[in-house]
Amino acid sequence: MARLRGPGGCPWDREQNFDTIKPYLLEETYEVVDAIDRRDFQELRGELGDLLLQVLFFSQMAADEGRFTIDDVIEAIYTKMVRRHPHVFGETEAKSAEEVLRRWDQLKAEEKRLHAEEHGREYEPAGSALAGVARNIPALLEAYQLSARASFVGFDWERIEGVLDKVEEEMGELRAALKEPDAEVRRRRCADEVGDLLFAAVNAARFLGLEPESALRHANGKFRERFAWLEARLAERGKKPVESTLDEMEALWQRSKKEAK
Repeated sequence: MARLRGPGGCPWDREQNFDTIKPYLLEETYEVVDAIDRRDFQELRGELGDLLLQVLFFSQMAADEGRFTIDDVIEAIYTKMVRRHPHVFGETEAKSAEEVLRRWDQLKAEEKRLHAEEHGREYEPAGSALAGVARNIPALLEAYQLSARASFVGFDWERIEGVLDKVEEEMGELRAALKEPDAEVRRRRCADEVGDLLFAAVNAARFLGLEPESALRHANGKFRERFAWLEARLAERGKKPVESTLDEMEALWQRSKKEAK
């Protein structure tokens, strides 16, 4: 990468900066996730290499500006992982994954305090248990992290039945919003209630130990397969979906749930 970015290197690589490379970082990350979802480990090996290239690219650009090197990146994560796992590399104990996560947050807060002291700044502890959740991440992940953080401090249901009751409650509120006579008010209320319903569904996934993004991607995959099966059956009849009735497509959809792979 240093040669690609250096004198006599690749014109394209030399022109790139932190902003122009960001989209590739996101693209490669999603391709890694897709390979994992498909359990295509041959593909995953290559996609992880592509993702690693992004780390190298950003590190080299930083090195070009005299900020840090790839060695500094590796040293930083090595040090952090040892420091934040005292139950492995130290003398403390952790009996559950939840305890590890709570201690992780405590260690992060202590690191921020020490960092502030080193730079002569007054440390201001986060005023909320949710303060560490970024606002610019995908909404589904943000909802998962927000509810998980709330759970760490005891704000959670005791049983899954409570979560499912909440999902049903939000569904009822959405049905009620649909009865609003004013169109603009109805639209705003429905938007709020759909958001609440999605948030409740994310809580259900989290409570069951499921990662909602992966669960939704799996559902998306099933929909793709079943709809493709439906289209194929219609094509055998010389028809397209737009030329078919809803009843006809619904009948095929129900068959696809049993026959589509």
